[in-house]
Amino acid sequence: MFYFIGKRAFQSLITLLLLIIAVFFLARLTGDASSVLLPVNADQALVDEFRARNGLDRPMLEQFVTFFGNLLQGDLGTSLRKGQPALDMVLQAYPVTLRLAFTTMFFVIVAAITIGSLAAHRPGGIFDRAVTISSLTAASAPDFWVAITAILLFSVQLRLLPTSGYGGWEYWVLPILVLVLRPFGMLVQVVRASMISALSSPYIRTARIKGMSERRIIFVHALRNALLPSVTVAGDQMVGMINGLVIIESIFGFPGIGKLMIDAVLSRDFPVVQASIFVTAIVIFILFILIDLIYVALDPRIRHT
Repeated sequence: MFYFIGKRAFQSLITLLLLIIAVFFLARLTGDASSVLLPVNADQALVDEFRARNGLDRPMLEQFVTFFGNLLQGDLGTSLRKGQPALDMVLQAYPVTLRLAFTTMFFVIVAAITIGSLAAHRPGGIFDRAVTISSLTAASAPDFWVAITAILLFSVQLRLLPTSGYGGWEYWVLPILVLVLRPFGMLVQVVRASMISALSSPYIRTARIKGMSERRIIFVHALRNALLPSVTVAGDQMVGMINGLVIIESIFGFPGIGKLMIDAVLSRDFPVVQASIFVTAIVIFILFILIDLIYVALDPRIRHT
């Protein structure tokens, strides 16, 4: 197990290094930050002073060497827009993103496991058909379209929830409802298919012959074996959700990593863009390792080499 974790960590390190190089150079191909961050009528002296102060007047390769050296010391640079350490800004924004993502996935997993298991109990029944249609619809609905529609319905027309902002529970309802749909639609189908396969196994027939209750058979015996493929899908959806929060946080005005990254890209705040992607990559690598560890916990027969 320790060998496996070390191997995955080394692979992640190589990927992270390539990602850092790509982001650094691609970000600077978008143009000169001074043209966005300085007034339109700024004279050339002010532009030259801004570029020199932030090291943007030096050759690209020299800028990268300086950046990489600072990175090895834990310094990801200073925001060109706000003058604050880029890493501090990212770490301040990330708790909001993680709280939103984990809260959403909690509801997704509970609902998908419960509804998918009940649908698999009687395949082809009315409840199973309703679940299949609704889950496929939810899985195919674009997040941005659902978000705009939800704002128009619940905020503009019904005036039940705020359109955007960050604060009490009422600000969390619409973002969570929007984010739940796609992963729920995909996960409930996986749970349903896995449970149908598990419920047709010989050990389930034996449990029924022994007189065990259907609830115990479904949620104890069959569910444990059906969880393995669900873990993979849930993990992939969690990673996809963190990436997709860029759009949702921007629409609902959530002060998370997604909104911070969008603002940094639009203002060509290179250090914040680099810090955001760097930290996000580390979070995703950690999530993948945790998924593999959960696999082993659910089925000790699995061994990684």
